[in-house]
Amino acid sequence: MSGLRARIIGTGSYLPERRLGNVELAKMVDTSDEWIKSRTGISERRIAAEGELTSDLATKAGQKALEKAGLAPKDLDLIIVATTTPDLIFPATASIVQKKLGADGPKNIPAFDIQAVCTGFIYALTVAEKFLASGSCKHALVVGAETFSRIVDWEDRGTCILFGDGAGAVVLSAEQGDAGIISTHIHADGNYVDLLRASGGPSSGAPDGQDPRLPGLGAAQMRGNEVYKRAVVGLGQIVDETLEANNLQKSDIDWLVPHQANLRIIKSTAKRLSMGMDQVVVTVDRHGNTSAASVPLALDEAVRDGRIQPGHMVLMEAFGGGFTWGSALVRW
Repeated sequence: MSGLRARIIGTGSYLPERRLGNVELAKMVDTSDEWIKSRTGISERRIAAEGELTSDLATKAGQKALEKAGLAPKDLDLIIVATTTPDLIFPATASIVQKKLGADGPKNIPAFDIQAVCTGFIYALTVAEKFLASGSCKHALVVGAETFSRIVDWEDRGTCILFGDGAGAVVLSAEQGDAGIISTHIHADGNYVDLLRASGGPSSGAPDGQDPRLPGLGAAQMRGNEVYKRAVVGLGQIVDETLEANNLQKSDIDWLVPHQANLRIIKSTAKRLSMGMDQVVVTVDRHGNTSAASVPLALDEAVRDGRIQPGHMVLMEAFGGGFTWGSALVRW
């Protein structure tokens, strides 16, 4: 064993300028500010500008994380981007980010995407941790980035009220010591594919009603009540698994940084940990559900405003389509 640990040495985030509040959204679809807030806790979400790509959001978040870490793009050995809304079918958005960052130097570092929807950042963090803990990489950039507004059906009030655009990033460094990622836990269950998915794709073809000459890009579809029930169960189980794997008590966790999907789900997970909401990082009210970007966006906010301090035990968790779910336990 190398004895190395993957430590987060820099965080960064980026949100598009446009804010879409509930009152404005209620003019587009049959809903209301009160209806949305009471069911989700969301007040507004950010929407990427025309021509603003997932790679643009990811690059800006990555630049901020590198600046915070005190590193240059040339110092990176690995780039992983978690996204459900890539710029292109191929190449990977991570390759585009590599070039936009200026990390396309003589080392020709690996760059690839991971697609696990809302759990994507946790999956990407898990993969990057293995590279660093083994000693094969010194520094890695992990980004969660989405332009989810591009795959939302703006006439479906069950989904369009939920999602927003954004990006969050972390820079990891392989170091000796107690600080860093202690453990990660990831799972998937393909039996629930139809409860949360986007219709259409390059292999299956265009969705019903869409011009077949167009790319097979469909809109997000969700059976909300069933997803909610499974999310509560899955996140509860992952909390218990993480604590048990590390011989920890609930009281050992200083901060919960959850996937920002729904305030009711977040409160349910906090209750599972016997945590007050003052120990939970919440951004869903201002960001909506930014899928793979939600956990790193929330993490960056709590790091930069000083809530998360060295020595704190931080639990990140997420649940998404697939179904996928997972956690990462970090000593800051």
